[in-house]
Parts: sequence; structure tokens; C-alpha cells
Amino acid sequence: MLMLEVRPDDLSGEAVRGLLAYHRATMVADSPPCHAYALDVSALQAPDITVFSAWDGEVLCGVGALRRLDGMTGEIKSMRTHPDHLGRGVGSAVLAAIMDEARARGLTRLSLETGSGPAFEAALSLYRRRGFVSGPAFGDYVGSDFNQFLHLDL
Repeated sequence: MLMLEVRPDDLSGEAVRGLLAYHRATMVADSPPCHAYALDVSALQAPDITVFSAWDGEVLCGVGALRRLDGMTGEIKSMRTHPDHLGRGVGSAVLAAIMDEARARGLTRLSLETGSGPAFEAALSLYRRRGFVSGPAFGDYVGSDFNQFLHLDL
């Protein structure tokens, strides 16, 4: 059983950078051309984004990020579980930390953009179990047959 510690991360560690690079590469592989929106490390270092990493001792298990969109809305960015830890509660723990932080900041809504198709079913299941529902595009995103948008009122 994992003994996870989820904490804010400054993206300086090699393990976190490696997992984000892997995430970016698989998003491109799992999405049609021009429809992969995974962020690289430099984009996640923006001042309005807080990254969280999940650790089992010294082993990185997953990452996720919260971006403030406006005074009341946040966006979940770059949720990713290391392939060695899929199905072990990592995504749920990172999502819980992001939701707790959003509430602590006084946000009343969380939104996210994700892909569609079999590669995204596990993530979609996690979000839906937490109460996220499908809804319209937000921010700078444009809807297509290859992506979808989920929202949660906090």
C-alpha cells in the first residue's frame, strides 16, 4: 500500500520534470495533431499555477496543478500518475489536494479540459466520481470531437 504525501512542488526535481515530459509525449501520442494541450515545465512555472507532486517516500507517484482562472474559478492542469502506480489512488490523492487548495483560496468552481476516447476513460471516471460534470468550453479552449470539458461547483 502506498503511503502518499502530496505537497506543492517547485518543478526543480528531475523526477517531476521527467514525469511531465512523459505526460507531454503521451498526450501527443493519444491525441490527434493540434489537439494535445499538455503543458511543459516552463508553462507550469507561471505565477498563477501551483503544482502538486505525490510521493511514496522517495518515489514520485504523480503530479497535478491548479491554475487560478479568475477570482472564483480554477483550472486543473496536467494531472498525471506515473505508469508504475496506476490504479493505486494516486490521482485521487492529487485531485483531493488540488480541491482542498482551491477551497482554501476561496474558489467556487473547478474546470478542466481533457481528451476523449479510451486513453482518457480512467481519468474521466475519477473526475466523475468526484462530482465533475460535462459542460462548455472555457478559457482559451475550443471544443472539438477530440476533447471535452468538465466542471465542478465547489
